[in-house]
Amino acid sequence: MGFLFSRRWLLFAVTVAVLAYGCWWLGEWQFHRLADRKQDNARTERNLTLPPAPVDDVLAPGRPVAHADEWRRVRATGEYVESKSIVLRYQTRDGASGVDVVTPLQVQGSDALLLVDRGWMATDNAGTADVQAPPVPSGPVTVVGWVRADATGDSTEVTDQSTRAISSEAIGDALDAETYGGFVDLQKQSPVGARPLTTTDLPDLSNGPHFFYGLQWWFFGALAVFGFGYLAFDERRKLRRPGPGAAPAGAPAPQLETSPESGRSGR
Repeated sequence: MGFLFSRRWLLFAVTVAVLAYGCWWLGEWQFHRLADRKQDNARTERNLTLPPAPVDDVLAPGRPVAHADEWRRVRATGEYVESKSIVLRYQTRDGASGVDVVTPLQVQGSDALLLVDRGWMATDNAGTADVQAPPVPSGPVTVVGWVRADATGDSTEVTDQSTRAISSEAIGDALDAETYGGFVDLQKQSPVGARPLTTTDLPDLSNGPHFFYGLQWWFFGALAVFGFGYLAFDERRKLRRPGPGAAPAGAPAPQLETSPESGRSGR
């Protein structure tokens, strides 16, 4: 087994060890993600079953949505400010292009606007041109909806009262108005309005593929170790194999033949 200490085999062993450790770590990462997802699903499932809370008990102007409050239902009463509606571009449902319509609600007893994603509507294109959203109910309206956290990044930029992702801070700056942190996906409202939009889909509460991804990474690591062992075994077998023309192990040494003349003295 001395060949294992050669430079080539030592480098090979180090490579396999690093690969196996990486696969083990990636498997652990997937299992940690599975645990986090189970925890998030349990919290979301609990929040979905809670009765609607007053909006001011959950959200506040300028305050980010707490992770534990996402997908809670809240209730707010006020009047829509339709002139300040924001179009959420490039939204698809079942392969159809469309937009979401976000309309601020002037909450009674507050100077802040609550961003309400009223829902999805189909459009001929996924942009904002020629979007004619259904009118909002006139006068006071009571809305019930699911709390959602703000998006981040360049997609939240607001241009011509449209955006690709909802950020209460970015929309508040664009409207020059104070807003509650986060936004609300509308579940229902009273009065209903002339033509309701398609409400949002509830979150997927499955555990996802993390368990099988974790097993897959561990299998790759075990395969690397097994492959190294097999190649080492094969190399050892080749080194012990006799070369061409060599006598089998344990065979008697060959005897030299002598002729009758070899024993005679020369004349």
